[in-house]
Amino acid sequence: MTHAPDQDPVEGTPMIAPSSVDHPLHEQAVEACRSVYDPEIPVNIYDLGLIYTIEITTENDVSVKMSLTAPGCPVAGEMPGWVHEAISGVGGVRNVDVALVWEPPWGMEMMSDEARLELGFM
Repeated sequence: MTHAPDQDPVEGTPMIAPSSVDHPLHEQAVEACRSVYDPEIPVNIYDLGLIYTIEITTENDVSVKMSLTAPGCPVAGEMPGWVHEAISGVGGVRNVDVALVWEPPWGMEMMSDEARLELGFM
């Protein structure tokens, strides 16, 4: 069985799109994400590694790609709204779009050292 080469992942292409880290609103958007917690885990969703990408345009439109610890997470329908609300409160942000993605699947290796320490994994 063969498959089309255009369906293979491109070598060197990151699984997670890069964030707009040089944008002046990036740190404020990150801090807004850090104000959102998974109700079942005492760590914010940013340090848990659930925020994959924060992309900010020159017009200050923010696009977030995030995941959850598991597809069956009880707050799956609510958490993107919490992130939307948190980032919408950042001064200067024009529009916010939050997309829930499942690729790549979230894993414990995506947590920050602070999150691992808080949860007793270090």
